[in-house]
Amino acid sequence: MAKRALLVGCNYPGMEIELGGCVNDVKRMHKSLIDRYGFSEQDITVLIDTDNSYTQPTGKNIRAALSDLVRSAEPGGFLFFHYSGHGNRLPPETGEEDDTGYDECIVPCDINLITDDEIRDFVELVPEGCRITIVSDSCHSGGLIDEAKEQIGESSKRHRELVSDADSSFGVRDAFETRGIELPFVRRHNHHHHHHHDRRHDEEETQEGEPQYNEQGHRIKSKYLPPSTLIKILKQKTGKNEIDIGKLRPTLFDLFGEDASPKVKKFMKFIMNKLHHKGTSGGGFMGTVGNRALEFVKQKLEENDEGYAKAAMKTEVSSKQEVYAGRSKGSLPEHGILISGCQTDQTAADATPTENEEAAYGAMSNAVQLIIAETDGNVTNKELVMKARKMLESEGFTQRPGLYCCDSYVDVRFIC
Repeated sequence: MAKRALLVGCNYPGMEIELGGCVNDVKRMHKSLIDRYGFSEQDITVLIDTDNSYTQPTGKNIRAALSDLVRSAEPGGFLFFHYSGHGNRLPPETGEEDDTGYDECIVPCDINLITDDEIRDFVELVPEGCRITIVSDSCHSGGLIDEAKEQIGESSKRHRELVSDADSSFGVRDAFETRGIELPFVRRHNHHHHHHHDRRHDEEETQEGEPQYNEQGHRIKSKYLPPSTLIKILKQKTGKNEIDIGKLRPTLFDLFGEDASPKVKKFMKFIMNKLHHKGTSGGGFMGTVGNRALEFVKQKLEENDEGYAKAAMKTEVSSKQEVYAGRSKGSLPEHGILISGCQTDQTAADATPTENEEAAYGAMSNAVQLIIAETDGNVTNKELVMKARKMLESEGFTQRPGLYCCDSYVDVRFIC
């Protein structure tokens, strides 16, 4: 009975988005897998960015490691993937009226984003009879696999509300602005609608201001990478100041090319086909975003030879819906389990004890470790998530972990 695991921790050392506890989360999980769940050292792959002796958790390396993990799967086996790091939500950019969702992403150390679509595609490659458990201690992780059956959580209902809000150009703008995304071509309102203004939003607004502390007096950082900060980092990486909210995916493709997210390459093919057929985006706010992407790609094609487009044009796109943000091909396969650090519209926390900075931790990952120690690893998926919710609430964290899986895996033992 094979047991294999991939553990990824991103602290982003030296970057303005640096976190303190993600690598510690991975090290503690590594010890638990060996001591309590019977994993062998050689069957655990670790990617961290604070030690050059390890493979670095770049987008390319994480994708390669995920591919190796699912290729090793066999019926009767167990796979485990734990990610601790920043989360991100990419807004729609095509300009199409139906493109009103978000792409939830995890954030590798080089910012080569990995989308929810990719995670689900990897899970779909796992053969029947082999269970895969994913723990994602990152912001917006409740939406990491769309259409998964939600056993514990509120993400499904909240996701429907967000999509409904985005049905009009004002709804999309409001959804962006209430998440702290300042659009350069839209005047910000001086108020927020009541149904969006909650403690989660307050945390996002203050994450770059005065330090925040939990009930234990530990300093808290959000694991959310807002588009405004993503844009700033991309400007630094490219040396170009014209990047804005409507040019995120083209810029990611410009930076990473063949190694970019498949979803980004599909988007680029879609945009290039629009240019080829001299298509234009619709009107209104979404049309403005789409037109900015078109302008960016047109300029890049004029500046570069035809080779620039190859990585995108050879990518298979069966329908334009595959390009849309937030659109998934289907539900989480029956053998897949997702335990999220928070809900779709929430942020996750990274905490640092002021008296011992080397003991920093991700709030959700820490709760998991404490529960594993308390139960000697004999805890079901449901018990783990419910206990983690209570523990985080008692410590002053507002994030609410979730459980996504088919009914038959709700009450089975965590991991294996």
